[in-house]
Amino acid sequence: MSILKDSFGRKFPYIRLSISDVCNFKCGYCLPDGYKIDKSDNRTFINTNEIGRLAKALSELGVSKIRLTGGEPTVRKDFLDIIKIIKKNSGIKKTVITTNGYRLDKIADQINNSGLDGINISIDSLNPKIFEQITGHDRLQEILNGIEKLQKLNFKNIKINAVLLKGVNNSEKDFQDWANFIWKNKIDFRYIELMQTGDNIDYFKKYHVSANKFVEYLNKNNWVIQTFGKDSGPAKNYINPEYKGKFGVIAPYSKDFCKSCNRLRITAKGDLRLCLFGNTGINIRHLMQKDNQIDELKDLILKQLNYKKESHHLELGETGLTKNLSTTGG
Repeated sequence: MSILKDSFGRKFPYIRLSISDVCNFKCGYCLPDGYKIDKSDNRTFINTNEIGRLAKALSELGVSKIRLTGGEPTVRKDFLDIIKIIKKNSGIKKTVITTNGYRLDKIADQINNSGLDGINISIDSLNPKIFEQITGHDRLQEILNGIEKLQKLNFKNIKINAVLLKGVNNSEKDFQDWANFIWKNKIDFRYIELMQTGDNIDYFKKYHVSANKFVEYLNKNNWVIQTFGKDSGPAKNYINPEYKGKFGVIAPYSKDFCKSCNRLRITAKGDLRLCLFGNTGINIRHLMQKDNQIDELKDLILKQLNYKKESHHLELGETGLTKNLSTTGG
């Protein structure tokens, strides 16, 4: 039972915890020039002991699911230790990650053995040339090999995300390529609408497109919308009995998107963010230093929820504190 509740009655059983701002890809919509160190903020990334205490506090507040994000979470050498400490000590029921999958073929065994409950992999196109054009890396085949390895190890909960980009990956052929992929693979694929951040305004104007075209494709091809569980993310999922996998859409510009918000974010340097695009953030790291601070940490998180707004107001062009998605775990 989640104790975390805001003034609009929304509950928060789900936390997105960034463990690194660093990313080794150069995706056009996030870090087109690659990762640059923010010299104005010399704080280190939160360490395993701090993460262990934070996870325990969150579990005592009724959080059941933590998603480890970045940047790219697997660039941390202690990445597997972080999974273990959350799985072992905290009481959190589900630990999952979002990754660009760049070493997946090398670490599939370790991921499978870590006890991780699920993995989301960013693949913006099944066309190797377009994949390289978007990410700056010719690694699509390695990532697909990694997915195949996970499947052979019987790893269950695999999802793929793609950012929907006008004229790049939003054609009927793109949709059909993914349909063929999930017809034979028990993997959920979701398109995410491109979001405007402080740094990507020109890119956004050029490539943003509504997910409606994809939804029309789904409706036309007998995909049926499915209800979701309490710790699910923001995707609207679609099922078709002829397919092993599911399709999904994450449309942050759609009406009432924020009404079902069920997650909070914590950055890699220990700031609690009430919204990916909010203007309110507070550092909570000073209360992750000792085991006897856990009650104080819980109190601070609970108090902050009073400041969570009803909507992110993205549709009004507000981007809040988010300069690019790698700083807040996208």
